[in-house]
Amino acid sequence: MSFVESYGHLVDFSQRSLFISAFAIAFNPTFWNIVARREYRTKFITKFFGSAQRGCYALAITIFSLGLLRDFLYERALRDQPSHPALEGDLPTYIGYALLAVGNLFVISSTYQLGITGTFLGDYFGILMDDIVTGFPFNVTNAPMYYGSTMSFLGTALLYGKPAGVLLTGVVLAVYLVAIQFENPFTAGIYAKRDRDQKAKGGKKSSVSEKKEL
Repeated sequence: MSFVESYGHLVDFSQRSLFISAFAIAFNPTFWNIVARREYRTKFITKFFGSAQRGCYALAITIFSLGLLRDFLYERALRDQPSHPALEGDLPTYIGYALLAVGNLFVISSTYQLGITGTFLGDYFGILMDDIVTGFPFNVTNAPMYYGSTMSFLGTALLYGKPAGVLLTGVVLAVYLVAIQFENPFTAGIYAKRDRDQKAKGGKKSSVSEKKEL
């Protein structure tokens, strides 16, 4: 018995919308990581828009718009899928609303803590934060936007009562976990370089002062 035959009663794999949604979920973080790294190395967005600030805001609008499209495609995919009794009823509904509430809290509060440029890859544009954010929700998890988004996807799946939504949530989590493995070391490297440059400048200033005193 094939995989599709085994789980076809839970997820309708014949629906094209399921694969379009999965593609959109995987595409978004892949897109912004590739574009942001190219910006860091070549400053092509900064050059096009005339400043790092405007370039970062343009990328933010693009990422936000892609997120809206992804969410639309996800909801459309769920509408094309069969429901399951185990995901229907009061308990799954309450859990779904709770996941949506906590997930959105994580996303909104982390955006508030980081600001627009901090949220939308300003580091890659050279717009760096002075200090590491340690307040809520970053004292709960180091990737609140990713985990918050994942909870929102799962919450929506439960509200719709669709096993396909649970499957797509697994795709969301997998994609975000891969993204974290690429983003965290790269971002840490950006700030480490900033710290090295600041120390080097401080050392040069001290040397100049000592020469003047002599």
